[in-house]
Amino acid sequence: MTAIKPLAEATARPGVMDHIGGFGALFDPRAAGYQDPILVAATDGVGTKLKLAIATNHHRTIGIDLVAMCVNDLVVQGAEPLFFLDYFATARLDVSVGRDVVDGIAEGCRRAGCALIGGETAEMPGLYGAGDYDLAGFAVGAVERGKGLTGADVRAGDVVLGLASDGLHANGFSLVRRVVEAAGLDLAAPAPFAEDASLGEALLTPTRIYVRPCLAALAAGGVRALAHITGGGLTENLPRVLPDGVTAEIDADAWPIPAVFRWLAEAGSVAPQEMLRTFNCGIGMVVVAAADAAEAVADRLRTAGETVYVIGRLTAAPTGEEIAGVILDGLDDAWRG
Repeated sequence: MTAIKPLAEATARPGVMDHIGGFGALFDPRAAGYQDPILVAATDGVGTKLKLAIATNHHRTIGIDLVAMCVNDLVVQGAEPLFFLDYFATARLDVSVGRDVVDGIAEGCRRAGCALIGGETAEMPGLYGAGDYDLAGFAVGAVERGKGLTGADVRAGDVVLGLASDGLHANGFSLVRRVVEAAGLDLAAPAPFAEDASLGEALLTPTRIYVRPCLAALAAGGVRALAHITGGGLTENLPRVLPDGVTAEIDADAWPIPAVFRWLAEAGSVAPQEMLRTFNCGIGMVVVAAADAAEAVADRLRTAGETVYVIGRLTAAPTGEEIAGVILDGLDDAWRG
């Protein structure tokens, strides 16, 4: 507790009502500026990316991932993340490892503008092997009543913007680890797709946190939906925010495929369609904007530090197709380039 208390306190924000260490934590949404708030909650983990963190003894970035996977899921509903809690389970606590993880969690909270207000550390030597640990994160946000993103305003003619990812983020690592093993590569060796980084360091690049830029774009208007591109990629995550009868026509050649994905596709003999179902492939967040506001929305996001691509448009689904879907054009060209 002594080691992590300063890390948590450094994330304090309006609304936090007590100090870390009690049996529970209090938060006042009205003190955070909300008049009639609806609370939005999300929970997630980082999957088998943990295995790489443990293998490389590099634990800080995994804490950023943990926060990102939760808070990015909040903002797509129009909610501002308010506070975060973590669950850290291990055989026996290594204080230095635990502090590195929580340091990363605190950094993720700072990037998202939310407070780390509590958590749980559990030692279970009968369940976990020596050196192993697991993580889960829990985030709660708020949005004023009637201001949430539901997809109800999405319509044919809207423009689809893609925000660049920072790499693999936290999905598909079972496949990543199989590719690394089959290639016989050492995680400490230079990454074949990145300069000045080991393979382990490059693969552990943390998930980008899109909260502040997306909230700024929402406040300015013109945004109709947001989709966090995680496991399932564009083809499975974008339809979650589209109403029935609407199709997203995506130009897969509209953004550059980062080198890490090209390397995985080649080294693992993974087809482009499967890559897009497993990974973000360079687009970590999708913004659906009204056609007459799309350029202004893109400019606001770029001003906030995002790399933005116009990747498609929404159209009416063909007659007889009621379920929302994604049509990908230029897929072979994108992966050939």
